[in-house]
Amino acid sequence: MDRTDRASRLIAAPPATVYGALLDRVALEAWLPPDGMRGRIERWDPRPGGGFRMILSYLDATGAPGKTSDATDVVDIEIVDLAPPERVVQRAVFESDDPAFAGTMTMTWHLAPAPDGTLVTVTATDVPPGIDPAAHEAGIASSLANLASYVEAGG
Repeated sequence: MDRTDRASRLIAAPPATVYGALLDRVALEAWLPPDGMRGRIERWDPRPGGGFRMILSYLDATGAPGKTSDATDVVDIEIVDLAPPERVVQRAVFESDDPAFAGTMTMTWHLAPAPDGTLVTVTATDVPPGIDPAAHEAGIASSLANLASYVEAGG
């Protein structure tokens, strides 16, 4: 797997605020699920070598079967590196019986100071082939929009 998907968004908040929302359990449950999903974190250990397990549930699974079941995506996230307030690197493994979703995807969240806030760029490398590229990029963009709304509203 050598596919890379990427999305960026300018968020009207300082890098430290955005960084904090990347490592806060309540915040992640609020903003990380893309539109049409809700999320729940089962395990939480926000340090390098730690991570979390998120259950993403489709609000309407019609026409969008999940990777783990018809209505869910379960993903185990390992935190690989933390460089406050500029970078979070994670490894994501989807729980799935479908080999098209097998493998470890690396997600790098890069935060760069900008005149009006923080430019957040998410780069996903080694994306499993079963993940539709357009849907994945739209999902990342949706999560970034949710992140912007969350931090711009004061969390």
